[in-house]
Amino acid sequence: MRSWSVVAQSAFVACSGVCRSSFSRGTVRTIAVTPITRSHMSSTSSSMMEGPFPELLVFDLDACFWDKEMYEMRALPGDVKRGDLNGLGEGVIGVMSGRDQISLHKGSLVALQEHYDGMYQNDSNDNHAHANLKIAFASSADTPFAEQVGRATLKLLEVVPGVTVWDLAMRDWNDVDVNQIGRQPPLSSNKAQTHFPRLREATGIRYDRMLFFDDCLWGDHCGMVAAACKESDTGKGPTTVRTPNGLGDKEFRKGLQLYSKSKQ
Repeated sequence: MRSWSVVAQSAFVACSGVCRSSFSRGTVRTIAVTPITRSHMSSTSSSMMEGPFPELLVFDLDACFWDKEMYEMRALPGDVKRGDLNGLGEGVIGVMSGRDQISLHKGSLVALQEHYDGMYQNDSNDNHAHANLKIAFASSADTPFAEQVGRATLKLLEVVPGVTVWDLAMRDWNDVDVNQIGRQPPLSSNKAQTHFPRLREATGIRYDRMLFFDDCLWGDHCGMVAAACKESDTGKGPTTVRTPNGLGDKEFRKGLQLYSKSKQ
């Protein structure tokens, strides 16, 4: 397993540019940031869309963010499979749990790569504390072991060469884990009752500024979250998108469009 401190122990700033300085436990480090070439992205990429964009992108994990169910895995991830990362170089595209390979769905990888490249910049006139998009995970992994497998997988799969999914999540929150993974107390199987209230408290981001993707194969988490997690002043909750076949590029773009339309 790759150590977070090896890649970027502090919260590096991943936006268009050559490099950024970051602080890590009292030391200053310079971390190279390679902007993503837009030609690698879909012709319907967010660079062609108008905002506003969500402040928090929330992913369910199993059968949505990636292609496996963690409760079915029998071993902690070990070996990795390297391959092409959407034309951005070679990196870890799969991790092995025994004989099972866990890989990101296409829309998940595209969303993370575009976020890494700083493509979701909201209007600077918006005075909210979290104006630009960040990511988090809300997964009701069935068992403590399933949660361990999921967290280990996040620390191995790469967004761009040398930067894991976990690295990107930690960058967003200054190395603080705001993610809600599992169903052991204080979490439960009901994301509307536990995961999302805790996400709102941990991030300070309003429900109506979130975009949530979930496969909803084991229950309508999207419907429950949208109905129960609402702001008192607007009466609105997260924008939600069901992904029964996993998060594809089409579903990701749909989510962005639905969110933008909800703000008109």
